[in-house]
Amino acid sequence: MNEEKWNFETEAIRTQLERTNFLEHSTPLYLTSSFVFEDAEDMRASFTEEKERNIYSRFSNPNTSEFVEKICKMEGAESGYAFATGMAAVFSTFAALLNSGDHIVSARSVFGSTHALFTTYFPKWNISTSYFNINEPETIESFITSNTKILYAESPTNPAIDIIDLELLGSIAKKHNLILIIDNCFATPYLQQPIKFGAHLVIHSATKLIDGQGRVLGGVTVGSADLIRDIYLFSRNTGPALSPFNAWVLSKSLETLSVRVDKHCENALKVAEFLEAHPNVNWVKYPFLKSHPQYEVAKKQMKLGGNIVAFEIKGGIAAGRKFINTIKMCSLSANLGDTRSIVTHPASTTHSKLSEDERLGVSITDGLVRVSVGLEHVDDIINDLKQALN
Repeated sequence: MNEEKWNFETEAIRTQLERTNFLEHSTPLYLTSSFVFEDAEDMRASFTEEKERNIYSRFSNPNTSEFVEKICKMEGAESGYAFATGMAAVFSTFAALLNSGDHIVSARSVFGSTHALFTTYFPKWNISTSYFNINEPETIESFITSNTKILYAESPTNPAIDIIDLELLGSIAKKHNLILIIDNCFATPYLQQPIKFGAHLVIHSATKLIDGQGRVLGGVTVGSADLIRDIYLFSRNTGPALSPFNAWVLSKSLETLSVRVDKHCENALKVAEFLEAHPNVNWVKYPFLKSHPQYEVAKKQMKLGGNIVAFEIKGGIAAGRKFINTIKMCSLSANLGDTRSIVTHPASTTHSKLSEDERLGVSITDGLVRVSVGLEHVDDIINDLKQALN
């Protein structure tokens, strides 16, 4: 592997495994469950970790190693581990680092399955969570106790596209000796590198923009080597590893991440500007719209605004459902970050099991619509949204 420091786009393309004796130009697939040893001493040294090498694909595989190395270079991380899904990355990261009696301070606006971990499953193991309002960062320190171990947030948030000041979180984590973990899924390492602002670990659902074409599942956690060591040992024994094939797909996807995300962001900004001017829309949230409440923070820590636009239709849940039923081109799906534009009405679908007060607590109003803006011609995306709004 090359040790020269390249620009982001070049690292994504030129970071690859050493070629085999076949001198292949593109990294081959290593579809093997295990690896053989030269002799008894080689086997002994490998299992005692005196020698760094592949033993079993649940531990490591050349394809997963290449994918992880690319993400580490993009995020400015020391080490990482790749998982079968984004939620496997979230669960394994927390489970590896927390003990009974530990406490998490988290932004309230987190992915639904992460919320379920914090409120349904972790309490079984005497791990508690306190939530702070993403729009009230001045209250964060009031939730920190003597047993708080982790400070956690997503930015931008799902689905309301709020932004939290990562530099502020970094300073709080440093002051109170906490592990700061940031879910960077919506921004990708191309638009935002939380480690620069004090994060110790960064998590991605690679299923989203990193893959970018709705093909495979995957997750990854990168950060400081000592923390990743604990996560690796936990995962080595519990088995949430990313498959070699998915790792190969995701590593190839990273080669086009910058050009894809540039276009996603260009389209998303135009969509947001259209929606902001539409008479049937109450408000629009997009990080690089000047009307966004955290616009200045977004400009400080993000290269561009991302591909997700949130807006509120006048008329509440009924209007939201009617809008969804009138969409023609855009997909109705639970995924995001695809080449195809995707429209979701959270109040009647993904967050319908929450009470109205719970939804409003994370900025999900009855008329909120989330659009994952794809790579179709922007005029076609806007025309589809326009006919549905009208």
